[in-house]
Amino acid sequence: MDSRAEIRDFLTTRRAKVTPEQAGLPAYGGHRRVHGLRREEVALLAGVSVDYYTRLERGNLSGVSDGVLEAVARALQLDDAERTHLFDLARTANTTAANARGRRRPTSQLRPVVQRLLDAMTMAPAYVRNGRLDVLGANALGRVVFAPLLDTAVATPNIARFIFLHAASQEFYRDWETLAGDTVALLRAEAGRDPYDRALTDLIGELSTRSDVFRTWWAAHNVRLHRSGVKRLHHPEVGDLTLAYESLDLTTDVGLRLNAYTAEPGSSSQEALNLLASWTAAPRARPAARPAD
Repeated sequence: MDSRAEIRDFLTTRRAKVTPEQAGLPAYGGHRRVHGLRREEVALLAGVSVDYYTRLERGNLSGVSDGVLEAVARALQLDDAERTHLFDLARTANTTAANARGRRRPTSQLRPVVQRLLDAMTMAPAYVRNGRLDVLGANALGRVVFAPLLDTAVATPNIARFIFLHAASQEFYRDWETLAGDTVALLRAEAGRDPYDRALTDLIGELSTRSDVFRTWWAAHNVRLHRSGVKRLHHPEVGDLTLAYESLDLTTDVGLRLNAYTAEPGSSSQEALNLLASWTAAPRARPAARPAD
């Protein structure tokens, strides 16, 4: 990916989202030729010269201090995900490809102990995915609940491929449009963290080529964090499910996150999960008979 273009487009799209009124600046009436703030207005709010901010917006973040990045983030009213993305873009701008190759790479497979942890979670569907949204492993209940996703790939299922390239995703995810937008934003944030990930670049190229929706939303440069929320699913066997999720970093395994889902106690979704869990429960082995005395 072109680092300078990524920086330029991100700052330009963020600037276009902030109006003078939102920034506490006078609009002075009349017709404005730009959406949102002008460059000189961002420079004023950030406390830097217009020439310096113009340099930043042209994609040159080399040597920029954290203090200046913080000032720009405040001027553009960036949220947590956007601020993190700006700092990731700056880190990339100050990292050579050779240095990037020397960094610790994201984990590509699950350690056995992580799979055992998943398997021990018998009443909560769960899976582990990487930053590219490849699902590397799941527990038994997770494989049943997310069967429409996990059954679409011979090798490693990918959430983004399922959402944008499989028509079944629009029936499975009841809030498909919101989830699809979030998925693009997650991949955009991952591209800022690891622009030298060839597999990620190939995935983005594939989705941009095959999905007009993905290509349009990718150009918006939106980013987000994935920490907690609610998923509304339509399961082919038990119908509608409303599940709360938590997304947790596996600190030992670079780039991996464990997503676990629960239902409101006493709800129809909990009853449906209980039914699905009963289907996955292995029959208990009968205890061996005691030998006769």
